[in-house]
Amino acid sequence: MLKLVIFDCDGVMFDSRDANRAYYNHMLEAFDCPLMNEQDLGYVHIHNVFDSVNHIFRNHHQVNIAEVEKYRQQLDYSSFLKYMTIAPDLKEFLQVITPKFHRAISTNRTNTMDLILDIFGLRDSFEIVMTAANSPRPKPAPDALHIILKHFGLSVDEAIFIGDSTVDRDHCASVGMKLIAFQNPQLEATYHVDTFMEILDLPEFKRILTLSG
Repeated sequence: MLKLVIFDCDGVMFDSRDANRAYYNHMLEAFDCPLMNEQDLGYVHIHNVFDSVNHIFRNHHQVNIAEVEKYRQQLDYSSFLKYMTIAPDLKEFLQVITPKFHRAISTNRTNTMDLILDIFGLRDSFEIVMTAANSPRPKPAPDALHIILKHFGLSVDEAIFIGDSTVDRDHCASVGMKLIAFQNPQLEATYHVDTFMEILDLPEFKRILTLSG
């Protein structure tokens, strides 16, 4: 029986593509490097910040990556929040599933996640938040999912993940967890949806919500 819903952040809870574009292009500009192309944007949108920084500076050998990391750590992410758009029905969905299901996040964001949760008023909606900063290894490694399952004392068949990328697909596959593909019909997954409220009609959710009245 389903007891736990785990969310990805970027591309699921938020449309953050423009925020990622602005954030990483800002760093490139700070070191006098050309802006990202669409392929690089696609990469940074689904990978953790450490891999993303290495990726976008991979051909700029004149730049010291340690200096980029030092600059990144002091960069105020709040100025990029204006480029993020929360999914229009996320809060309504959270209200419906709380407290019938446990709620968690597994994301490859790092120190920006706390700020985002606070700014958008989502802090109390999630019981555990795993990031690339507090997980031993970032997605798609299974570490964050193992920690989340252990936190609630649940087995993998009692949880489901909402994600939108191949990283999320591989993250779920690493532990055998069901995946709901969010706004990505090409992604291999158990279910495909375009909105959060559609999820309530999936068999696992409908069964629990009907029983709980």
